[in-house]
Amino acid sequence: MTNTTLLDRRNFYIDGAWVAPASTLDFHVINPSTEEACAVISLGGQADADAAVAAAQGAFPSWSQTSVTDRIELLQGLLDIYTARSDDMAEAISLEMGAPMHLAKTAQVGSGGAHIKSFIRTLQAFEFHRPLGEHAPDTRIVYEPVGVCALITPWNWPMNQVTLKVTPALGAGCTMVLKPSEVAPLSSMLLAEMVDAAGFPPGVFNLVNGDGAGVGTMLTGHPGVDMVSFTGSTRAGVAITKNAADTVKRVSLELGGKGANIIFADADENAVTRGVQRCFNNSGQSCNAPTRMLVERSVYEKAVETAVEVADNTAVDIAANEGRHIGPVVSAVQFDKIQRLIESGVDEGARLVAGGPGRPEGHDRGYFVRPTVFVDVTPEMSIAREEIFGPVLSIMPFDNEEEAIAIANDTAYGLTNFVQTQDIERARRVARRLRSGMVEMNGRLLGSDSPFGGFGQSGNGREGGAWGLEEFLEVKAISGWGAV
Repeated sequence: MTNTTLLDRRNFYIDGAWVAPASTLDFHVINPSTEEACAVISLGGQADADAAVAAAQGAFPSWSQTSVTDRIELLQGLLDIYTARSDDMAEAISLEMGAPMHLAKTAQVGSGGAHIKSFIRTLQAFEFHRPLGEHAPDTRIVYEPVGVCALITPWNWPMNQVTLKVTPALGAGCTMVLKPSEVAPLSSMLLAEMVDAAGFPPGVFNLVNGDGAGVGTMLTGHPGVDMVSFTGSTRAGVAITKNAADTVKRVSLELGGKGANIIFADADENAVTRGVQRCFNNSGQSCNAPTRMLVERSVYEKAVETAVEVADNTAVDIAANEGRHIGPVVSAVQFDKIQRLIESGVDEGARLVAGGPGRPEGHDRGYFVRPTVFVDVTPEMSIAREEIFGPVLSIMPFDNEEEAIAIANDTAYGLTNFVQTQDIERARRVARRLRSGMVEMNGRLLGSDSPFGGFGQSGNGREGGAWGLEEFLEVKAISGWGAV
């Protein structure tokens, strides 16, 4: 896969075969490092969405009745193929959304494999049939697949988000139509090849490309779809919920974030550096990034110095190059949005201490953003309230624990917050009071199989582990199970 050849990826994967779209509507996938087209796909229409849903409906009766053991065996085969083709997957991700190769080969591809492995482990332990309890031994609780699922995924962590949906849906016994982001569809189309090679029955997994207003809307309102699982912007999540309401289908949403990183004076010496690097990782394009750094006033100026040093030493380069650097943001739309918000930070009175508007030196083309740090930010500023989705950090001081919690919770979002302190009792106390689905403390990552999701406008579902599997299951109660 190279940047010099325009890849033809116009076909869709429907009912176990690669098929041409019902009508022609070409869309160019842009390499964000060069601003040049690297592939051409088709944007689907109603006929394509209908065909994919019909295939999923046709496959559901038999697939839903397969044994968990058989589904695990197929998923293990998919994992083996995914692992064997990891280099191909890394190239696809790097090309389509600008992840530097070192990031694409490790975290980007690695997260997908880790999720498949995690859900295999979850399926092996999950009780699909269980008694209600000792008080009602003849009542059985049965978990059954929800049905046909529309899976709509974003461009920022393609395999992370796709495998968090596709794997549990397959494991639960659901059938599905995947609509990846049209901005970064190549990795999902490669996964479709892997699903096919693994031997999943025709119709169980289907892929149709399209944009949100087109295929996305068609799927989320489709009467043949029983569930929608969406990851993306809060704005789109609201629209999807409204569109799905007429058919009363289940809607699971993983939306935006505006994470606060609370750094107390007794935090470890690497806390600030770690926080800045985490904010800039993936060019700032992570919904769970710690984009608001809250620093206790007694160590505030030192933290600012450290943040500036880290930002100034953060290299920016094209995605295809090896080495430790951040790449471009994904598109012209995202670049323009980030530039607008950086300008708003300056206009609204935040102090710019690193980076700023425009491209980094030496990058006249490509959607490259300067690693940017604002300080003396106040909670009402746009950069403190809007999800920027770029390498932009906002730093603000606090005087005490109560103030830090109040600032952290002063947001419509509630995905991931962070706490840095050597006082474990304070760390636990603050973590309990933060209004978010996840809290990471002192640089410790959440364990595998943890539920991923948030409060408020960060969404209403959970992905990962048993919680992520249950999203794709209905609960049925059956009486007289033990009766003759």
